[in-house]
Amino acid sequence: MTRTLIVFAAFLSLAVPTALAAPPAGKGKPDSPGNSAAAPGQSAEKNAAKTCKALRKSAAAAFATQYGNKANAYGKCVSSKSKTKAEDENENKANESQAEENAAKTCKAEREKIGVDPFKVKYGTNPNKANAFGKCVSKLAKAQSSS
Repeated sequence: MTRTLIVFAAFLSLAVPTALAAPPAGKGKPDSPGNSAAAPGQSAEKNAAKTCKALRKSAAAAFATQYGNKANAYGKCVSSKSKTKAEDENENKANESQAEENAAKTCKAEREKIGVDPFKVKYGTNPNKANAFGKCVSKLAKAQSSS
């Protein structure tokens, strides 16, 4: 019995450090292949980090002037850049959402004005023309967001 416990303890002493040394799949370094999927908001942070590294390297004087020479200067840069990019992404989403809402209202009004069947003929693309409303909204939203 004592011999079994000693062998078991020896096994655990070898297995535990090995298990703790290797990171779980996809949890290694940020550039590892297992970490290619970025969480929402993470891409802006990643791009901000790259931008700040390049700025710090190429324009050290400008970087120091804007963010200081302290240890947290790089962090300040990344934080400010990622907030700006995240705000831009949110604004773009809001604009797209508004364009879709306006397009839906316009399509609904047009469908009521010309009638359901002529509306289906004008916008529908599948055999029974049931996708007419979606095609109308898509077409108008794209036109509104590109202008």
